[in-house]
Amino acid sequence: MSLELRQQLKLAQKLVMTQQLRQAIQLLQMNRLELTAALQAEMEQNPMLEEVDNSLEQSSGPEALSAVEEAANVDAEMPTTGQVTGDSPAAVGEVNWEDYADNFEADFSFARETPPADSPSRFDFTSAVPGLTAFLAWQLTHLGLTEADMEIARCILGNLDGHGFLEADIADICAETGCSTEEAEAVLRVVQSLDPPGIAARNLQESLLLQLDQKGLEDSLTWQIVAEYMDELAGHNFAAIARRTGSTLREVQSAAAVLAELTPYPGNEYSNEQAHYITPDVYVLKAGNRFVVSLNSEEHPEVRLSTAYQELLDNKEAAPEAKEYLQEKKRNAQLLLNALDYRKSTICRVMESIVKFQPEFFVKGPSALKPLVLSDVAQDIGVHESTVSRAAANKYAHTPQGLYELRYFFSTAATASDSGEELTAISIKERLGQLIRSEDPAKPYSDNKLAQLLEEEGIKLARRTVAKYREQMKILPVKHRRRKD
Repeated sequence: MSLELRQQLKLAQKLVMTQQLRQAIQLLQMNRLELTAALQAEMEQNPMLEEVDNSLEQSSGPEALSAVEEAANVDAEMPTTGQVTGDSPAAVGEVNWEDYADNFEADFSFARETPPADSPSRFDFTSAVPGLTAFLAWQLTHLGLTEADMEIARCILGNLDGHGFLEADIADICAETGCSTEEAEAVLRVVQSLDPPGIAARNLQESLLLQLDQKGLEDSLTWQIVAEYMDELAGHNFAAIARRTGSTLREVQSAAAVLAELTPYPGNEYSNEQAHYITPDVYVLKAGNRFVVSLNSEEHPEVRLSTAYQELLDNKEAAPEAKEYLQEKKRNAQLLLNALDYRKSTICRVMESIVKFQPEFFVKGPSALKPLVLSDVAQDIGVHESTVSRAAANKYAHTPQGLYELRYFFSTAATASDSGEELTAISIKERLGQLIRSEDPAKPYSDNKLAQLLEEEGIKLARRTVAKYREQMKILPVKHRRRKD
């Protein structure tokens, strides 16, 4: 057998992903923050792209509002941002914030009549919101602790979780700081005496006891119940507590009511975590007897071809190398603009199809949600199922029922009612929550009873399925929901 090289022509068909298709797919699955970052990066690299400055022409509300008004034939006059009438203050857009930020006070050491270009801005000195650790450390500085005790205290503060509970053991603190058990426990008691009450506890029971101690209730029935009958208290078994303590049922209930004034998680109030707000990608608003879908084009830059560079491209006196460079950048910019148009139209078409399949949801809410899969929407708008999946990923819709992720509307059938109507797990959970909210607190429904009530409505579910849905909804079992007057 011999090895040899040969040339052979072969004709074959295959799918090739072009640059335009790849870019369209990438932009389609991006959320709003990722899209904004991608557009900013593209504008930095491509001089043929420029941001549209329409700050003086933007309306005060989303574009969806104008679409709804047009659909409903509402004759309303919308004020525009930047418009000054009468005694109204100047528009925010007219304030030069950079000049304000660099206008230093005279007592700053770097203040000059003309500050250098690299001088820090006033906004650079904006302090962060102090958290729980900073608040506790500030209190410790006024107690006159020794350096050794301060080291132990800092170790304790560093091992507090977001709820204010101590995650480390005394042995861990001793190993970290080299102190004795007595010294670690003494400093821990000092930290536990700080504000907020119940801080640095190792569990919920200890936190409640610390709070009762600071209220001067260490000899009360409430303190005894928390210290000795925590399991019965969690199950609201006040009768058993009354028998074991020799108290009346009313006294036990009054003692347990004191716990409602305490804070189970003392550290939550001093959390410095910033709230993350969701901006909808699409609006679904009601106009008369129908719903209008409008894309939210705010919050990310609107780009277009640069008019200045297009004039340079059309200039016959421009150098051939420059014109060739700009021509290539113009092709790339046009591909990006086409991909953005494709993204906008696809998201709107997907949302319009969802409204078409789920009309009752936008009127009645989650209880009217019907089974819907990606292939249904894909077939309706004539695209591939993966395209619908990318369009729905990390996208949110503002609807008359609230703010929902687009993937929320896709759900398979969990069971069927006696009438043959398919029901989703979301609609069943909604009905299950309504039954639990309407139950008698003194006689809450068991999982078996809930299954019977659902069956009376034509929804057949096993008891274990009801228990699974209840746990997913973070609803306690029947023994923990029981409330006795």
